[in-house]
Amino acid sequence: MTGFGVIDCSGRKLVYVASGCVKSGTGELAARLKAILEGLREVIAAHAPIEVAVEKVFVNANPQSTLALGQARGTAICAAVMAGLPVAEYTALQVKQSVVGNGHAAKDQVQHMVRRLLALPGSPAADAADALACAICHAHGHALGSLKTTNLRMKRGRLV
Repeated sequence: MTGFGVIDCSGRKLVYVASGCVKSGTGELAARLKAILEGLREVIAAHAPIEVAVEKVFVNANPQSTLALGQARGTAICAAVMAGLPVAEYTALQVKQSVVGNGHAAKDQVQHMVRRLLALPGSPAADAADALACAICHAHGHALGSLKTTNLRMKRGRLV
């Protein structure tokens, strides 16, 4: 499954548009990647985004999981590039720092902040919340300039 999130950004105002998950199903890898590609192409066609943000792959304890995540991520990037869209990439640390204020926040904290920042009536599914958080991070980066990613420290709840 691959999460997606679409938001509109006008200055500092963020507006929820859509989110969900593209199911890859079961079976051969090529068929699962094709399902992700087709699903994301449908999302792009339906919502006409002007930019795409994706999370960078982190190295996981399980090499097979890391490889599968990288292949799904590559497929998502291909869907965006095939549509002529620019792609920005962010680490999980950048996304969590931007949305929660803590680069090591738990998934439920990210879901909670996504819900609050977008004034959603309920919490989105975990994969959709991650995608929305990545979109919010990208929007914050455009509003605030380039995101600093080295030597991040928190002091009394503020980024130093």
